[in-house]
Amino acid sequence: MSTEQLAQLEQQAIELPSWAFGNSGTRFKVFGTPGTPRDPFEKIADAAQVHKYTALAPTVALHIPWDKVDSYDDLRKHAEDLGVGLGTINSNTFQDDDYKFGALTHEDAGVRRKAIDHHLECVDIMHATGSRDLKIWLAEGSNYPGQADMRGRQDRLQESLQEIYARLGDEQRLVLEYKFFEPAFYHTDVPDWGTSYAQVAALGDKAKVCLDTGHHAPGTNIEFIVMQLLRLGKLGSFDFNSRFYADDDLIVGAADPFQLFRILVEVVRGGGFNSPDVAFMLDQCHNIEDKIPGQIRSVLNVQEMTARALLLDHEALRTAQLSGDVLAANAVFMDAFYTDVRPALAEWRESRGLAADPMAAYAASGYQQQIAADRVGGTQAGWGA
Repeated sequence: MSTEQLAQLEQQAIELPSWAFGNSGTRFKVFGTPGTPRDPFEKIADAAQVHKYTALAPTVALHIPWDKVDSYDDLRKHAEDLGVGLGTINSNTFQDDDYKFGALTHEDAGVRRKAIDHHLECVDIMHATGSRDLKIWLAEGSNYPGQADMRGRQDRLQESLQEIYARLGDEQRLVLEYKFFEPAFYHTDVPDWGTSYAQVAALGDKAKVCLDTGHHAPGTNIEFIVMQLLRLGKLGSFDFNSRFYADDDLIVGAADPFQLFRILVEVVRGGGFNSPDVAFMLDQCHNIEDKIPGQIRSVLNVQEMTARALLLDHEALRTAQLSGDVLAANAVFMDAFYTDVRPALAEWRESRGLAADPMAAYAASGYQQQIAADRVGGTQAGWGA
C-alpha cells in the first residue's frame, strides 16, 4: 500500500455500539457470558479495549434508556479517561406496551406525545454527552391489510419528526434508519431508503439517512443505495453488520466480504470515506462469541476491506469502462478485492506501536479473565437492560 493510502487509513474511525458488549442474541434465546458488563460504565470500559488494540474505535454509541445514568458528565469523563468518547445517541420506542401499535406514528396523540418527549430527552442527553447524532429506528407498521391507515401514519411520522428536529442544536443531526420488515410484517413505516430519504428531505439539511447493511431484502444491491444517497448528499451514517437471511446482526464482513468491499468502493468513490458527514458505526450482537474479540474482529474487517477499496485502480477501471471492455473492467475490480492487505496492515500497526495481531494481543492481555472474575453479582446488561 502507498504512503497516501496508509495516511487515509490513519484517519479511519468506526463507532462501537454499547449494546454489543451486553448479552444479546435472538428472540428465542440469549446466552449469558462471564464478565458481561453490569452497567454503562463497564460497557464503555470494554469498548475502550477495542480501541486500545486497534486504534480504530474512538467513540461509543449509547442506547436510551438502556444506557441511562444519573450523571452523563460522569459517564463522559469516564470514557475520556479511558481514551474514548461518547457518540451517537440511539432512541428506543419499541419496548413499552404503549407502543404496541406505533410510537411516532400512533393514532393516539398521547402515545405520540410520549414518544416525542422520549426523543427530546435524547437530545438533552446529547448536549450532556457532546454527541452529534440522534439515530432513530422505528419498529412501527402493521401485520394485516386494513389494520392501519398507511398514509395517515406517514403524515403523523413527519409531524413527530418535525418537532424532534426543531429541538436539535446547530451542530446536531437526526439520522433516520430504515428496515424492510420485522416486527411489522405487512407494512413497515420506514421500510426502505426512499421512504427514509423522503422523510428526512422534508426536515432539512441536518437530517440524514442511516443505512444498516443488514436491513435489506435478499439480492438488494446495497452499494447502489450507498452511491445514490451519497450523490444526493443524504447518507449520514452506516450500521455495519452481516446477514444471511434477515437482520442477523452478525460480524460485518462475515457473510459476504465481497459485498462489504463493494460498498466501501462506492463510499470511497462518492467521497464518503473519512468525511465528517458520513459516520461509520457497528450494529451487531454477539450471542455465541465473546463480545470484545467480536468487536475487534469487526473493526478489523472494515479496515481490511477499506484498504482493498483504496487499492482500486480507478484510472484503469475508467479506461476499460470507456472502451466497453467488460472483462477488463471486472478484472481491475477483482484485482483490488483479491489483494491480501493483511501483512501491510500488520506492519502499519506495528509502526504505530500497536500489536501486529490485535486479536492475539487482546487474548494474551488477561482482560477477559479479569472481568470474568471481577464482575460477579448485580444484573448483567442485555437487550432491554
